[in-house]
Amino acid sequence: MITTRIFLAVVFVVSALFLPAHPGSAQSGDELKALRQELEAIKEGQKKLHKDVQDIKTLLQAPRMGGAPPAPSQPVNMMLALDDDPMKGDKNAKVILVEFTDFQCPFCARHVRDTMPKIDTEYVKTGKLRYVTREFPLESIHPLAFKAAEAALCAGEQGKYWEMHARLFANQRALAAADLASHAQAVGLDPAKFSQCLEGGTKVAKVRRDLADGAKAGVTGTPAFFIGVPDGANVKVGRTIRGAHPYASFKEAIDAVLAAPNAPVEQK
Repeated sequence: MITTRIFLAVVFVVSALFLPAHPGSAQSGDELKALRQELEAIKEGQKKLHKDVQDIKTLLQAPRMGGAPPAPSQPVNMMLALDDDPMKGDKNAKVILVEFTDFQCPFCARHVRDTMPKIDTEYVKTGKLRYVTREFPLESIHPLAFKAAEAALCAGEQGKYWEMHARLFANQRALAAADLASHAQAVGLDPAKFSQCLEGGTKVAKVRRDLADGAKAGVTGTPAFFIGVPDGANVKVGRTIRGAHPYASFKEAIDAVLAAPNAPVEQK
């Protein structure tokens, strides 16, 4: 056990420092230095183990959408209203993907890290897909997520939503008020304008509207994805994906909508 190793290392160091030396058995300076280095290495190992345990607890405590694991792609037939949402890609793209996200959600971070870059390369940058995000902070378990959502939207006022989006997901353990100001500076925002937007609650109504629309669409956890075709100010949804899934699941769903954008889809 790591704790036992730490105890033994401490005993060795203390013994070497304080017990009287005997001829032929005195510890050299190099040996003492090596013992201290080993003790520090063990302590660092314990810190990393503690972090891993906390990450696992966070994953286990995250909300689940239903009893059994959700299927990667669910066919639906519904309309989802679009708001004044951050987006990337061609405004005239044939397919729209709307994601409801939470900046403290570990599953959302996994999607941003592992899957979103592939969607961006294969579909967004090629003009096939418009990627839209809407905020869905789960305040009951993620108390910092709502303010983080506001911060991202405030960054959007200065044309830096996606930069802040990436920054916040890369620093999920640093989302307190002081951290948000530091992130704003890191992505090149005007500090005064950002502070005025965030502290003035400019984006609170927008986040609440996203929450209401998400709940109306059946969102109960994050991330949640709705894939469909544009229909005026709405998205005619053909597929939904609930939870963080591999890129292959998104490819199958997006390609299905691309292949038959106007085909009726069975309600489930």
